[in-house]
Amino acid sequence: MLHIRLSRVGKKKQPTYRIIVTEKARDTKGRALEIIGHYNPRSPEKTLVIDKERAEHYIKNGAQASNTVHNLFVKEGLISDKKKKSVKVSMKRRAKKQEKEKADAEAKAAAEEKAKAAAEAAKAEEAAPAEEKPAEEKKEEPKAEEKPAEEKKEEPAKEEPKIEEAKPEEEKKEEAPASPQQVEGEPKEEKPAEESK
Repeated sequence: MLHIRLSRVGKKKQPTYRIIVTEKARDTKGRALEIIGHYNPRSPEKTLVIDKERAEHYIKNGAQASNTVHNLFVKEGLISDKKKKSVKVSMKRRAKKQEKEKADAEAKAAAEEKAKAAAEAAKAEEAAPAEEKPAEEKKEEPKAEEKPAEEKKEEPAKEEPKIEEAKPEEEKKEEAPASPQQVEGEPKEEKPAEESK
């Protein structure tokens, strides 16, 4: 059975392909029945040159095109058919891709939930101050009437923390070692002099 396929030629990492007609069992590097064109995917316009008469002749006589060559023929208009899948994905790679898609979907769902929670919290905060403001206004009015009585009660309560706050400061002063500049009137502690031998 005849097969129309690509045969790689060209330099290392700069492939160009010949479109050849050969027996299906033969190697693409081996002897071909006929070279009916060439294809350069690396050029800016992706050069594709095909001898259309010879390609149609072989297709009419039953030659099968490889998936890639079939897609090129569809692109050129030699065959009026859908493109075929020319790349196969292994099961292992397909499984990795599905896992990645699943993880992305879960991350997206989690982000949406966080956004919803943040939006709800913002709405709740906006609603809460609006509700509290009228309540605060109502509370302030009674406080204004009862102010003289509360001032008497609050003043002693405020003085007590000040006394407590002052005591730790005095303790800190006592704990800190006195320097000669800070305290001039207090006697200095003298260390006994070491005896020299």
